[in-house]
Amino acid sequence: MPAVVLTIDGKEVQTEKGKTVLAAALEAGIYIPHLCRHPDLAPLGACRLCLVEIEGRPGPVASCTTPAEDKMVVKTRTPQQDRLRRLALELILAAHPPDCTACPKYLKCELQSLAQYLGITDQRLRRRQKPFPVNTGNPLFVHDFTRCILCGRCVQACNELRGAGVLNFVGRGRETHIGTAFGLPLAEAGCRFCGACVEACPTGALRDKEEALLPGKNRQEALVPCRSTCPAQIDIPRYVRYIKEGKYPEAAAVIREKVPFPAVLGRVCNHPCEANCRRGKVNAPVAIRELKRFAAARDDGRRKKNTRKPSSTGRRVAVVGAGPAGLTAAYCLARLGHGVTVFEALPLPGGMLRVGIPAYRLPKEILDAEIKEIEEAGVEIKTGAKVTSLDPLFKEGYSAVLVAAGTHRGQKLSIPGAGLPGVLTGVDFLRAVNLGAKVPLGKKVLVLGGGNVAFDCARVALRLGAAEVLLACLEPAENMLADPEEIVEAKEEGVVVYPSRTFTGIVDRGGRPAGVACREIRSFSFDEEGRLRLDVVEGSEHILPADTVIFATGQRPEVPPEFGLATGRGGVILADPETLSTGKEGVFAAGDAVTGTASVVAAVAAGRKAAAAIDRYLGGDAVIDEKLAPAEEPSPRLGREEGFAFLPRRQAPLAPAEERHAGFAEAACGLGEEDAREEARRCLQCDLRLKISPVKFWADYSLRK
Repeated sequence: MPAVVLTIDGKEVQTEKGKTVLAAALEAGIYIPHLCRHPDLAPLGACRLCLVEIEGRPGPVASCTTPAEDKMVVKTRTPQQDRLRRLALELILAAHPPDCTACPKYLKCELQSLAQYLGITDQRLRRRQKPFPVNTGNPLFVHDFTRCILCGRCVQACNELRGAGVLNFVGRGRETHIGTAFGLPLAEAGCRFCGACVEACPTGALRDKEEALLPGKNRQEALVPCRSTCPAQIDIPRYVRYIKEGKYPEAAAVIREKVPFPAVLGRVCNHPCEANCRRGKVNAPVAIRELKRFAAARDDGRRKKNTRKPSSTGRRVAVVGAGPAGLTAAYCLARLGHGVTVFEALPLPGGMLRVGIPAYRLPKEILDAEIKEIEEAGVEIKTGAKVTSLDPLFKEGYSAVLVAAGTHRGQKLSIPGAGLPGVLTGVDFLRAVNLGAKVPLGKKVLVLGGGNVAFDCARVALRLGAAEVLLACLEPAENMLADPEEIVEAKEEGVVVYPSRTFTGIVDRGGRPAGVACREIRSFSFDEEGRLRLDVVEGSEHILPADTVIFATGQRPEVPPEFGLATGRGGVILADPETLSTGKEGVFAAGDAVTGTASVVAAVAAGRKAAAAIDRYLGGDAVIDEKLAPAEEPSPRLGREEGFAFLPRRQAPLAPAEERHAGFAEAACGLGEEDAREEARRCLQCDLRLKISPVKFWADYSLRK
């Protein structure tokens, strides 16, 4: 593009031919007041605030619509311009409420900023009340007509940026407002709920509902909650978009940029992303976990050509524990060029993925395939290799040690009868079953606990032939800790659930359990010391019959004293929350051994964090992410889609209950291609909003002078 040289306020400015005077001035750090102009939208010249004087032309002109020309001489602030701008802004403020504090905390009001710049502290023109109530009836957004200045930026964003055509000017003359055709709710008008209109609005007339934003999050995190609440920070909108476009290997590559267990997480992740998905406020959240599983199954390996090919650093790292945290850390460290050996006490790698999750939820061949990729990255895994002391590892030449031993020790409640034969812990029970050992069970099995481990135990007991399986827990039905789908599927298979129960003892009949004495509770809480406080229903004592009792009421790590590591409540390792250092030179700790039992994805995230911390300790830059997917910018245009808000969530097929508990075959089948693409199409693509250019305020320019 040929250059154009003009003079603005005595300063020589060079810009590209075709750019406007306003654009040239702003690029040069010269602020010209404006309101209707947005960097991503076509100029309108409607607000009349950007008027300038150009030598040789009669009267002021709108700088946002006037092309810059060679040798043009421009004045941006004269007494006449100040008077016209003040009058234009006072006319706007006359129909605007004086209090704008209802705007989101992260949104600064451009209108108030301009009033401050022009020195307007009161209005000579009488305010008039607009005859439109605040509309809070739409999902995600508030439409406050009283704050609207009819600048048209929201209409432009909806039409020009997104191609949705939902918003427009409605009415005539004085009562013109922004709205949908026939005043339809956004859902019925074909809205894509992308938020572009909110992003473009300069006054908060269109704004996010406070309850639709994540509390305590910054703007970027609040607007893309699926990504920000994923412990591993997987770029969810990006891989969902690839699935919608039919680019499945690319979707898998996006996931693998952050985690080495996409197929595992596609089955057993507790999906906090879905709980916070903004689509859930419209009708139902996107089935993000199912889409992850779909993409992982269609990974053709082309991403491998983009993997980092590091040279050896000559440093060696020992990882104690081959669970999700340890294996993730090992994989990331190997990709950075460090030599990594993982020591696992069990006969097979995988940690709780291997011994704590039943095969009907996580087939072992899926786990094996992903562990194989970790080994192919250069990680050596030694199984049946229990580490009893860390000091010999350093003597063997390891520069750092990561303890990621998990929580493999089950806990029983301290109640009478807990030591009877036939009273098991869920951890021991699941480990034995997963490793192929025979576990003798009675006909009536009672599981105590309300988390995923408890429901796994109950469903495994059914598959092992128990005639009756009961589950009792402290939590009320609506607050049980297990994933909702686990509870539903267990009930379908025949598990009978007794919520809101406390346990006082195990009934001893001839040295074997005959049941558990229980009481119903109204509520429970914990005091400052962590002691349980119960509100018990008087006279509610009863016995739940059982000849096998399984405690699934907690797990803790087993950290040998010889490790020399400080431990806290529950036996967890005390580590710095940022560096994961244990205080012992060169020794780090991560995963459930530090946090207590958490989710698989949280353990994976902890492994990533540990890898970065160890690499930094070894002199690296702690950059563990790889760019495996193509660097493509998504199209901002979404188009109009009637009925978009009502698109139903696609459900993955599930084998019938009678087939499920007959064996350990995988219960869920996963989404097919058509369903996966339709489900991906439901995504609001919230991340596109962050690609809209931010508007700079006059203070931003004054600081540059």
